Amino acid sequence: AKRVVVDWNIGYVTASRDGYVTRKSIGVNGKLPVPPVHITQGDTLVLNVVNSLDQPTSVHAHGIFQRGTSYMDGTGMVTQCGIPPGANFTYEYSINQSGTYWIHGHYNHQNSEGLRTPLIVYDKDMDKLPMKYDEEALIYLEDWYAAPLEERTKEIWNPIDPSSPLPPYPSGLINGINGNVTQVVKMEPGKKYRFRVLNMGTEEWFKFSIPGHKMTVIEADGEYSDPMTVDGLEIAPGQRYSAIVQAMDSVEYNYIFNAMLYSDFIPAAPGLNPRYYTGLIQYRTGAPVKHIEPKADSNMEWTQDIKMQAYDRMPLLDASRTVNTVAGLNLLSENQAQMFLHQYPYMMPSKVPTLFSAMSMGELAADGAIYGPQTDAVVISKGEVIEILLTNETPIDHAMHLHGHSFQVTEYGPAGNSSLIGKPPAPVVRSGPHPMRRDTFVVPAFQYARIRFLADNPGVWLFHCHMDIHFALGMAMTFIEAPKELQKTQRIPETLKQMCLAQGLGASGNGAGNQGLDLTGLPALPE
Repeated sequence: AKRVVVDWNIGYVTASRDGYVTRKSIGVNGKLPVPPVHITQGDTLVLNVVNSLDQPTSVHAHGIFQRGTSYMDGTGMVTQCGIPPGANFTYEYSINQSGTYWIHGHYNHQNSEGLRTPLIVYDKDMDKLPMKYDEEALIYLEDWYAAPLEERTKEIWNPIDPSSPLPPYPSGLINGINGNVTQVVKMEPGKKYRFRVLNMGTEEWFKFSIPGHKMTVIEADGEYSDPMTVDGLEIAPGQRYSAIVQAMDSVEYNYIFNAMLYSDFIPAAPGLNPRYYTGLIQYRTGAPVKHIEPKADSNMEWTQDIKMQAYDRMPLLDASRTVNTVAGLNLLSENQAQMFLHQYPYMMPSKVPTLFSAMSMGELAADGAIYGPQTDAVVISKGEVIEILLTNETPIDHAMHLHGHSFQVTEYGPAGNSSLIGKPPAPVVRSGPHPMRRDTFVVPAFQYARIRFLADNPGVWLFHCHMDIHFALGMAMTFIEAPKELQKTQRIPETLKQMCLAQGLGASGNGAGNQGLDLTGLPALPE
């Protein structure tokens, strides 16, 4: 096993990424896009971060479980204080998973400003894959907004109120650059290609397809599946797929790939939503492009995780208990909104990172109240199978990510009044006997979803909507997993404690930095 050392100086970069708007963004080593990180299963990633911003930063490896190293999860004020401006910190952890992941900023939603890149973890043993292949192609997709997230959270578009201001429409990026000028993907006749396709977007969905070529999905979010052939990949923010594509037999023609950027929850507008991007699949330089009339979208077979089966045959887990959550939306005055998942809109802790409270509060760590109401903490015990039932009675789809785990996607069904968006109630759909696992799932508008995971990874794990604007408005909650085992088996590095103290933050105590249940000093709960 190797140590893979990556040096990141995180700073502001002025960039025109969409070909229209030049704006202040966040890049690495003076550049955008941030170069992808490649590593092999079993290796140790050593990520040296220097913070050249004027605000704290932290970096999360999305989909990496951080077993035994929960303090390396990089979730701002959950598992660490931010790295202060001018300071540096080294993330170091071994990666024993394989598959397609990504690394992004997880402090003040810096992900939305450009701090994101793929993390590709190659398999140690290529013989254990669901299908053999010859080459790989990497396609990472992003939405890009003219205005920073901070400005966009000030005006919340309300889909049921026609007078609310129209939302901004983003542009699409393919492999870090304007989707209209994307680089070619070269293919050779007869070969099989593993296309790794990621949506590193902030709010919107992508659909990806290669007309004339079938795609056989073998991976979702770092978990292998039985091969499943589809016409295209439908990918929500935070999700990833690998699909095997069989090349044509001749070099007579080149082909195109399609990437459609769209959102179901803002009004359709020609040229803005959806936006269509294409790229070239090149078999021979200069060969004519074979035009294949695309099927109507509704006739295409798109990826559906509920229909996929886990390649390792893990059976459906029996739930020990169900945690009920809702995609909650409170519309306040003047187009301001709050969102919540459990009881309260989530607020990033302002005094002590939640993990540091769990590590320092002894037996009281098992009492969810000590973390403060706006962490929305739920304590779970080692070995429990937790089912999350998420009910979405809003007209908006939500892409939900759980840190520290993958989970089985077990059921979808109807919720609330879908006639508000002119749709009939959704059918109830259940997984097969070996449900697909992944780390980011979608609960569609006016539906519920059930997921299950085994509490086998002591730590403090955020569960949140990966549409950054919804996360910013409070759509998140915290799982405090096996605090007793956590205190026995992990130790927070001294450098991380010092980083808190240097910023006037606490490295121990409850959510308010006090002892016991004394939460004086926390911000007031919303009305």
